[in-house]
Order: sequence, then structure tokens, then C-alpha cells
Amino acid sequence: MGDVLILLVFGCCVAVVLAALWGLGVRARRRGVGGEVMGPFEEMWHPAATRYRAEIRVQEQRTTPRSSADDTDGRAQEGLGPQT
Repeated sequence: MGDVLILLVFGCCVAVVLAALWGLGVRARRRGVGGEVMGPFEEMWHPAATRYRAEIRVQEQRTTPRSSADDTDGRAQEGLGPQT
């Protein structure tokens, strides 16, 4: 009976850890954050997604911010105020 109890406790602990990781994954995807939390696990089990996410990060850094609709020559973005 003691061996069964130990096995049952171990199985419950594994189930709790897996459920916590699943919950973190769902929360991270819903919020669009959490790459730092789930990154190592995703890199182990799905390395193609890690490479894809790194490429997206590089492309986001390359893009320049767009000016607003009322900004005709980019002066408001540079902090120079409206054109007179």
C-alpha cells in the first residue's frame, strides 16, 4: 500500500507541474508576452518556433515608426512641432 501511495503522490506532482506549464503557455499566448518565461521550454520542444520568433523580433527592430495621419512631413515625430 505504501508503494502505491508514493506512486500516486509522484503522479500527482507531475500532473500539477504539467498543468502549471500548460496554464503559463495559455496565459502567455493570450497576453502576447511571456517569451522569457516559456522561451526555454519552447526552444527544447519546438525549436522552429524559437527561430521564427527571433526573426520576427529582428524585423520589428528594422522597421521605422510611421508618422501619424495629421503629420505631413514627420516634424511632430521629431519633436519640432507643427510646420508653420
